[in-house]
Amino acid sequence: MTNFYKRLLMPLALLLMAATISYAQTTVSGVVKDGGTGENLAGVNIVVKGRVVGTITSADGKFSFKVNDQPPFTLSFSFIGYRSQELEITDATKASGINISLEEQTLLGQEVVISASRAEESIMLSPVSIEKMDILSVQSTPSENYYKGLVNMKGLDMTQSSINFQIINARGFNSTGNTRFVQLTDGMDTQAPALNFPIGNLNGPSELDVESVEFLPGASSALYGPNAFNGILLVNSKSPFEYQGLSALAKYSMNHIDGASTLDNAGASGPIGPTSAQPMFEGALRYAKAFNNKFAFKVALSYSQATDWYGTNLKDKNTQTQGNLSFNPGADRVHAYGDEVANSLGLVKLSLAPALASTPLNPFVQWLPDQVVSRTPYEEQYLVDYNAKNLKANIGLNYRINDNVELVYLLNYGAGTSVYTGAQRYSLKDFNIQQHKLELKGSNFFVRGYTTIEDSGDSYIADLTGIKINDQWKSNSNWFRDYSIGYLTQLAGLAGAGQYNPAVAPTTAQQELAHIAARQYADYTDTDGPGDFGTRLIPGTPEFEEAKRTAQSKTIPEGSLFNDQTKLYHFEGQYNFKNQIKFMELMIGASYRLYDLNSNGTIFADTAGNDITIQEMGAYLQGSKKILNDKLKLTGSVRWDKNENFDAQINPRISAVYSINSENNFRASYQTGFRMPTTQNQHIDLNAVSSRLIGGLPEYAAARNVLQYAYDLRSVVAYTAAVAANNANPTAIGAPANLALLRPISTIDPVRPEQVQSLELGYKSLLGKNLLLDVVYYQNTYNDFIAAQFVRKASGVIDISNMITDPNNPAYVTYNFDPRTEQNIRNAQTLLTPITTIGRENTFSIPTNVDRKLTARGFAIGLDYSLPKGYKLGGNYNWNKLDDAAQLAADGFLAEFNTPENKFNLSFGNRKLTEKLGFNVAYRWQDEFLWESSFAQGLVPAFATVDAQISYRVKEMKSIVKLGASNIGNQRYVMNYGGPTIGGIYYISVTFDQLMK
Repeated sequence: MTNFYKRLLMPLALLLMAATISYAQTTVSGVVKDGGTGENLAGVNIVVKGRVVGTITSADGKFSFKVNDQPPFTLSFSFIGYRSQELEITDATKASGINISLEEQTLLGQEVVISASRAEESIMLSPVSIEKMDILSVQSTPSENYYKGLVNMKGLDMTQSSINFQIINARGFNSTGNTRFVQLTDGMDTQAPALNFPIGNLNGPSELDVESVEFLPGASSALYGPNAFNGILLVNSKSPFEYQGLSALAKYSMNHIDGASTLDNAGASGPIGPTSAQPMFEGALRYAKAFNNKFAFKVALSYSQATDWYGTNLKDKNTQTQGNLSFNPGADRVHAYGDEVANSLGLVKLSLAPALASTPLNPFVQWLPDQVVSRTPYEEQYLVDYNAKNLKANIGLNYRINDNVELVYLLNYGAGTSVYTGAQRYSLKDFNIQQHKLELKGSNFFVRGYTTIEDSGDSYIADLTGIKINDQWKSNSNWFRDYSIGYLTQLAGLAGAGQYNPAVAPTTAQQELAHIAARQYADYTDTDGPGDFGTRLIPGTPEFEEAKRTAQSKTIPEGSLFNDQTKLYHFEGQYNFKNQIKFMELMIGASYRLYDLNSNGTIFADTAGNDITIQEMGAYLQGSKKILNDKLKLTGSVRWDKNENFDAQINPRISAVYSINSENNFRASYQTGFRMPTTQNQHIDLNAVSSRLIGGLPEYAAARNVLQYAYDLRSVVAYTAAVAANNANPTAIGAPANLALLRPISTIDPVRPEQVQSLELGYKSLLGKNLLLDVVYYQNTYNDFIAAQFVRKASGVIDISNMITDPNNPAYVTYNFDPRTEQNIRNAQTLLTPITTIGRENTFSIPTNVDRKLTARGFAIGLDYSLPKGYKLGGNYNWNKLDDAAQLAADGFLAEFNTPENKFNLSFGNRKLTEKLGFNVAYRWQDEFLWESSFAQGLVPAFATVDAQISYRVKEMKSIVKLGASNIGNQRYVMNYGGPTIGGIYYISVTFDQLMK
């Protein structure tokens, strides 16, 4: 091992030694002016092309720095909103007293991007679709922050679990925890190591510190490795060398303007959400300083707080009713928790009948229906912490070893409270996540290492909290017993009043009355013994709050609290041979990653003495060449990746860009991508209440003996519906016709990596210098698609042959079976309910691969028009379609495409309507679509929103005042089924920038 580290560190040591060699120096100095007004420009970035050395202009527009070399070299001058210029210095005597004038940028399509090819290139020549948000776009976004403003990009989908937690996706298979998409901030993967999905902007730069955002829809694994499957987002923060001085932001906002929401909350105990408007606040501060053009640092801090959006959906997750009832006594509501605990009254009847044999209720026991009943839940608003807050710190230390090499340390820290929608609703309370990066970089290489450390803080599962509160008041077994007694007592009361004949089955109306009375009896009867409360715990009472505190203070499974400190370690490097090879472009890179899972048994099976780590490594090669008089650029890439638990993956990409001229470019690409099974797919072991999630590696199903007497859950749902349809008949459970609906599952293949082959065709054109057109078509073919196989396990073998199915047989009515037959009935009954009251788990979710090819297609068109006098009009239309959703559903899997088929965005603005005024308006529409996830399935209604802002520049104070609104019409909508109900946000902000022109 010692020799290994010596070999690893020796090249780095030699590189650092070479970096200390002194060279002859040239002093570069001058002034930069506005070509239109003649005013000196502060904050202009000057860099020696191909090196890291450079500076910025001071407040009076002047600059001076030293280059450790003699001419010739080229200076590059750039300033946001202005056209960049290059100046070649051929004589040292002409390096001083430089006078440069920059013209305001008026042409479209001049942006330079990096992410498409991992090297600088014009956005017009990108081989794949790419969108970019620069500093001016950040400043002028009409959304309340730049990250939410990304939703207007062509091809970008966004979901929202919380007011401060957004997840980005592209080209289908969207989710609230998107493991098919990669987000990098300053080269660091922002995924939460335990769950493998990006955490949005919870620890990313504030709008004061973000320089640009680049978005690539589509597979990118050939360059970026695992999980760059549907796309990648690169967020780049400001360098302390290039952006110096003090800047500050204060923003005051309001939401919940019309008070409580009324969306999908029929049956609520009262208003859901605040009854009046709620304040929001965000403050940010950034300071950066460079010393002698060698050392620079930055400190960027931000804090925000708000009353979060509420989960208001009280619809039943179950899609089938029970019998002819007008309501479902076994309802599992979307944003209410505790009703995940359900049981079949038929199962309770088996154990209750002997105890009631000598009581007045005995004649009615036979009419206790084979129906699933759920415990009375608590609405989400009483269980989730809606005090959203987010503290972020971004600290950078930069040291230029010489003109060609820079050493960077960066800390990104995020902490706060939010809400996340996964298999359940999670209240992320007082969490924190930190990233530390050390990077050595030059114009043609980088070597970086970083670690991500997460701490779940006091985060907990909302669903499980409701269950634990219920159980603290009255045990599940006693509650279902009381429910059954209440049901029978109601029938007896009706019979005593002459309104019911116990010799015949009760009518539907009588059953409904019995269910209503049964729930009242179970919720308001004290049967658990001394010290228990007479009625179920009421939100807001001291007893309820104490029970909630108890549930949230104990870790899973005793309580609902997580205890996760998982870490990720990542090392990678890249070298571009542009200085050694001139006839083509050639680049190589490699990476190594280690996951150290540490959930203390609350997410994974990493209990004491069972440490879990996962290692991944990869390497890539890319070459490109221009031919046909530089009109055609061909690029080929290939990447190899290996995860210790799976076979190696090889992913190629081939692309071509043909330029008729600089304004008209056709592109085509074929590339593959892959998604490595996540840490959850491999090792999860979590009780998600409605099911237990277990890893897709074969040892987990074997450890729990899952596949013994297991049945496909869809077939169990059909069986349950058949039983419920004939609920008055006590033989319904054992009826051979019903049992024949069950489909046994005896094997599930271990999970393996998911594959995609992507073909993309595009055209980008600058028409008349003022109209930028971008058109793209893609087709994706998926193999080994990872999906969840849901199974329900019976307690033993179900043998139809020995079941007593004659309703007139006294043995059936009195439960006087032989042991085998009675056990068969019990086994069938355990399939009816996802959670039994005898402590056994019988529903499992296991990751596996779909043995079917899936095809998705899409089309997008974007238009940006630069009008006279600084007005800009833009828009885009997006169409996405999954061709195989029906076949996938027929196989028993959720498609989870979760993307509207049609959507479009429009924008209109002028950042300099006058010297002081600017404005921007954005309109967004998307149509209705089906959302599928393990948490909930349902239609997301179509919606349209308008965001708008007007800004006022106070030049004397170097400040901008901005007044605006997101969703100015305050329409209530959801972005994903099971997510919160979103309304309008109205804000005013003041931004100060020391170097603002």
